[in-house]
Amino acid sequence: MAKKRIVTATINGREEEFLCQPRQTLLEILRNTLNLTGAKEGCSNGNCGACSVIIDGRAVNSCMILGVETKGADIETIEGLAPGNGLDPLQQSFLENAALQCGICTPGYIMSAKAFLDENPNPTEEEIRFGMAGNLCRCTGYDKIVRAIQQAAGIRAEQSASCEKETV
Repeated sequence: MAKKRIVTATINGREEEFLCQPRQTLLEILRNTLNLTGAKEGCSNGNCGACSVIIDGRAVNSCMILGVETKGADIETIEGLAPGNGLDPLQQSFLENAALQCGICTPGYIMSAKAFLDENPNPTEEEIRFGMAGNLCRCTGYDKIVRAIQQAAGIRAEQSASCEKETV
């Protein structure tokens, strides 16, 4: 059996140190070691996106990344998304648009959408559909998810404009 390794990474803005086997996935570490259970195990082979988290600004499938590979990384999970006083615009938009049913894919979709909107704050419907192609949902039919992401993009744009006015 391989020797356990100590890994330090920033997770949701906090420096975390964890012990892991070299073969353990980030998903296993998040769920079983750090008790961050938002990322879901769907396929365990990188095809569904249910386990998506953001590492150093990029959405990745945490079932395909080894925990030891995250040394020094900045990791964002669904647990760190909402501000202390409410929901993130993506979370709120998913609720308002009924863009969830069973909930297995929802955290992964939201994290992928966050990374996508950080990169492309004013996407077209086609760009959203293409950008979310790595996430699968068996319940909603995707249209509600696309509408939720469009709404969140609009809210984020309004918030950004409001912040710019305040700094002037």
